[in-house]
Amino acid sequence: MSKSFFAGSLLAAGMMATAAIAPSQAAGDAQIIELTQTACQFVEVEGKDHGYSSNSKADCNEINDRTGDARLANSEILKLKPGKYIFRVKNENVPYALGFWVRGDGLLNRATLPSVSGGGLTTGTTKDYEITLKAGEYVFSCPLNPTPDYKLVVEG
Repeated sequence: MSKSFFAGSLLAAGMMATAAIAPSQAAGDAQIIELTQTACQFVEVEGKDHGYSSNSKADCNEINDRTGDARLANSEILKLKPGKYIFRVKNENVPYALGFWVRGDGLLNRATLPSVSGGGLTTGTTKDYEITLKAGEYVFSCPLNPTPDYKLVVEG
């Protein structure tokens, strides 16, 4: 996990934590948020790599059916200010191509807030996903390496 990624967190039993993100760097007028995907999860928001093993989407579906709710309850809520961002996503040793998807949380937000998605994130590679975020509630995940829908709140 990037040492500059989280400025701090508050963990409470059964409650989601809130994290202030310190983007790792700037690219032009965009702030860069670095995320690492391992099997069935994003490491930074869960605070650790659980060491899951997956050879297919079905493996992650089974793992998430057993552990997803508890992991999500203890994961960080990413908080950002409105603006331009690059989500720099790395496939860390997942043996199949992954993707990334940021979208509004819920039907109304999905229809009114910006979204970015893409695939082709092969083992060991990193891809950038650029988006200008407006105030609102979002989720992000990988549908190809099924992960929970992690919370992203944009306020400012």
